[in-house]
Amino acid sequence: MWWTAMIDGPFLAIETSCDETAAAVINGRDILSSVVASQADIHTRYGGVVPEIAARHHLGTVNVVIAAALEEAGLPMSGMSAFAVTQRPGLIGALLIGVSTAKALAYVHRRPLYCVDHLLGHICASWLAPTLLETPFVSLIASGGHTRLDLVTDLAAPVVLGSTIDDAAGEAIDKGARLLGLGYPGGPALEALAAQGDPSAHAFPIGLGGKRVRDFSFAGVKTSLLYVVRAEPDMSDQRRADIAASYQEAIVGPLAARLLDAAREHRVSAVSMGGGVAANGRLRQLVTEGAARSGLRVAMPPRDLCTDNAAMIGAAAHFTPRVEWPDYLHTDAVPTAPPGGIAV
Repeated sequence: MWWTAMIDGPFLAIETSCDETAAAVINGRDILSSVVASQADIHTRYGGVVPEIAARHHLGTVNVVIAAALEEAGLPMSGMSAFAVTQRPGLIGALLIGVSTAKALAYVHRRPLYCVDHLLGHICASWLAPTLLETPFVSLIASGGHTRLDLVTDLAAPVVLGSTIDDAAGEAIDKGARLLGLGYPGGPALEALAAQGDPSAHAFPIGLGGKRVRDFSFAGVKTSLLYVVRAEPDMSDQRRADIAASYQEAIVGPLAARLLDAAREHRVSAVSMGGGVAANGRLRQLVTEGAARSGLRVAMPPRDLCTDNAAMIGAAAHFTPRVEWPDYLHTDAVPTAPPGGIAV
């Protein structure tokens, strides 16, 4: 089958689905370089990503990031055997910059192009060195735009076990951080404040509670926090830390529990995580401790491979259909995920 053969030789991968402009050179399962230019400082004043600003910043940054990735790898553009790019899902303006750039480079150098699903990239990040995870496993993707569980027996065809029915985990964390008066991006700020608090101090609601539930819901806990903040406008610093810790627990607790429950149900020996929320220290602790009790291997990529990056797009390219020169010239960016979860 087409996904069983490794891409022959080093190739360039590009990621521009949201607010990180990223490029990486991949050779098999090895990362020869990975460069990420974040826009977090630019969007801080708005409290979130502004799509038009993100697209304009990608346009001015993508060539610089690509040049840096090639320099770090010590290889010329002509030495790339192929090109890969995030095609979907994401912000349409941001995606268009990456797709257009990759198409142009592939066409000029007469190379094939791999149009990658961003979510498959998060799953495949664990396949790269140094993690080197093999199937089967259960994967958790938790980010600002997506929250889902997949049973992965074939990296080319993950099977969705559950997903969020409303807000994504990362969105709930960012909105919670804003309600508590913290900065953007909210994840690191909320985690830092929560580390000073007691996670059992306040009982926030757990969306879709139930032992066999695999879907997620975070709209209710977000609304509950809003009511707490309104009711206690002058809460002490310690109370604020306690609320932050309890709120974080109500989000990462179900993520860890449902990931581990799904692994036990499907009798796999490993679990993996991806997405920005997967960098959360409390989530990593809960998954690690729970997996140890169940005899499961935890395959956590380094934190820089959990957040958006191009190396994971290069990993997913190995399990994505190859489009030959010049057939990809009609290819366009797609802002949405396909029905069923992942485009392969």
